[in-house]
Amino acid sequence: QVPLVESGGGLVQAGGSLRLSCAASGRTFSRATMGWFRQAPGKERECVAAITWSGSVYYADSVKGRFTISRDNAKNTMYLQMNSLKPEDTAVYYCAATSRATITPVLYEYDYWGQGTQVTVSS
Repeated sequence: QVPLVESGGGLVQAGGSLRLSCAASGRTFSRATMGWFRQAPGKERECVAAITWSGSVYYADSVKGRFTISRDNAKNTMYLQMNSLKPEDTAVYYCAATSRATITPVLYEYDYWGQGTQVTVSS
């Protein structure tokens, strides 16, 4: 059973918005630090945002001021609101969870991963 399932990806024009959701199933991630990663063709997977169970957040410089990460622990769901999208935001977006209580953008520190959702921004 896949513990994390992303939804909300799609095709949008530059300047548009999308909201990604990540639903946890099979276990509770309310105390876990969770993150959104993305991977574009030919590039390494990178963290765009992360959030602790208490609400501390991290954003990559490339998305600051445009993306907002949030979570609803009661619903076991995490969100990524993406505004002012650019063609360079095109990638497969993954949600992930780690048992670490502190914020971390480090890929190998995440233990659970979703299957990914495609985001395509046209110019």
